Amino acid sequence: MEEQHTLSTFAPTDGGDEVAPARARPVVPPPSEDARLRGKVAVVTGGSRGIGAAIALRLAVEGAKVAVTYPHPDDGPEELIAAAESAGYQCRAVEADNADPAAVRAAIRTVAQTAGRIDILVNNAGIIRRVPVDSLELADFDLLFAVNVRGAFVASQEAAKYMNDGGRIIMIGSCVADRMPFAGGTAYAMSKAALAGMVRGLARDLAPSGIMVNTIQPGPTDTDLNPATGSEAPAQRLMLAVGRFGRADEVANLVAFPASDEAAFITGASLNIYGGFNS
Repeated sequence: MEEQHTLSTFAPTDGGDEVAPARARPVVPPPSEDARLRGKVAVVTGGSRGIGAAIALRLAVEGAKVAVTYPHPDDGPEELIAAAESAGYQCRAVEADNADPAAVRAAIRTVAQTAGRIDILVNNAGIIRRVPVDSLELADFDLLFAVNVRGAFVASQEAAKYMNDGGRIIMIGSCVADRMPFAGGTAYAMSKAALAGMVRGLARDLAPSGIMVNTIQPGPTDTDLNPATGSEAPAQRLMLAVGRFGRADEVANLVAFPASDEAAFITGASLNIYGGFNS
């Protein structure tokens, strides 16, 4: 039996195994003057923190009604919801572990039934494993692909059922899909390369329905799981042409473009945002 989920009705408001450090309340951008996504319904998987939370806020700023998924209560979206609603944006949440296909399908279906449809899906949920290849346990390999690849496929497959002409599916990949410069990242790079391949296939399958599918490939981005002040940051910074980490809101700004009607002729593409990391 599939896990059941509930989601508060959208309405106007008044105003991976890794242990993450405490999170600061998200910074809320001002409303967009253009509001390119006004009236759209968007789902962001893994949207309770980091890049996912920034994407959720950016889509809300553009006028979308946004729902985020999160894997378990300890990784809840309370800060995001509070920040969004205090600024008058519409943002709701539903619990769903991306490693659980039934939970992912149920979450997507809950959003669609509550909001009436889905216009935008951003597959952001993902985990990282950096382990030497001779030490990587198959259980960790399987979990990595269950969350990063299978979860994205299941969410896309389910969301497409509720999309009309003009639907958008966006994968949050990684620049390591094209180049893995550090040891220990074999499985992670494979999972992100698989997303790029999935996008090319989905672009063909879904174009007749008017659904555009693309990948965003960030480089090192300052989040609580990969902080610009962390122990691994100096090595990453040396490879960045711009000499600094990206910001989550910069990635979110890019996501807003392929999510919009302005990107109606872009599908099957991988859009890089990595500060020259692979240059």
